[in-house]
Amino acid sequence: MTGFLPPGGPWGDGFPEALMAQARQARERAYAPYSRFPVGAALLMEDGAVLWGCNVENASYGLTCCAERNAVGHMVLRGSTHPRAVAVAGPPGEPCFPCGACRQVLSEFNPALLVVVERGESLEVVSLEELLPRSFGPRDLESSR
Repeated sequence: MTGFLPPGGPWGDGFPEALMAQARQARERAYAPYSRFPVGAALLMEDGAVLWGCNVENASYGLTCCAERNAVGHMVLRGSTHPRAVAVAGPPGEPCFPCGACRQVLSEFNPALLVVVERGESLEVVSLEELLPRSFGPRDLESSR
């Protein structure tokens, strides 16, 4: 699914709330019969588009794919590679930060990405750099060429 944030730009008043509302909608689409831990992600693009992802579990647990990585796949399929922010919705009111693998994948496209999570009745916004300091990325490969 794809949505758009309200007019006024992605950094205007209400940006984290609008993005989280879409992550909550994506969470409703999750396929989580084993963990019963549905997660939704909403990835904000430079043009204001919001791309959704949800976790998709598999009986072979290692094949499960997280909501954030599914949203990144949606982004790449769309032909985009410059996300600005991601909201992640897990259990209502509980912070659901991206796992290590998702942090690394998101960092590939924007190490300074803003991450929005729920914390009780409010939202917390942190940078991906704070969650994954000194990440490995494309710049590290350039020195070896």
